Amino acid sequence: MSHIIHIKNMVCPRCVSAVSQILVELNIEYKTIKLGEVELVSKLNESEKEMVSKKLQDAGFSFISDRKSQLIEQMKNLVVKKIHHSSEVVEVKWAEIISRELNLDYKYLSSLFSSVESITFEQYIINQKIERVKEFLVYDELTLSEIAYKLNYSSVSYLSNQFRKVTGMTPTQFKNAGVKNRKSLDNI
Repeated sequence: MSHIIHIKNMVCPRCVSAVSQILVELNIEYKTIKLGEVELVSKLNESEKEMVSKKLQDAGFSFISDRKSQLIEQMKNLVVKKIHHSSEVVEVKWAEIISRELNLDYKYLSSLFSSVESITFEQYIINQKIERVKEFLVYDELTLSEIAYKLNYSSVSYLSNQFRKVTGMTPTQFKNAGVKNRKSLDNI
């Protein structure tokens, strides 16, 4: 009988690879691994759980045991996946996506997120989008118009205003200053 474990701070394909490597190293069989979740072939015994927990912590991850934390981590992973790991234009209605994926009312999920994370879910999304904008600016491959389009901003000026509110500078100032102070996705 398979068993699902939830893992905090898995925010990219390399995280999936790192967790996979830990499990292989410890001879723990699994069926699938995706952001924030591992389907094991069987339930871990206490000894295995301690070993996996220690290795995960050493790599910057941790188990998530309570349901509310699992929901919040799933919400974060959906946002990260759509904003950072999808090549399609981010034309999303977050309330619909989150509700559909987690099969719960968006108002409940949004309220839960705010109560635990001390920022609103909407602000979390904005912060993720701004980090993505920073990434695009650092790589200097797209114009600001292309970045705005890719991240579903209604205009370049809206993107610029939001960027300034979050970072204290305009995208052009950020780019010209050669500032590279990007945050890791698990710290947003």
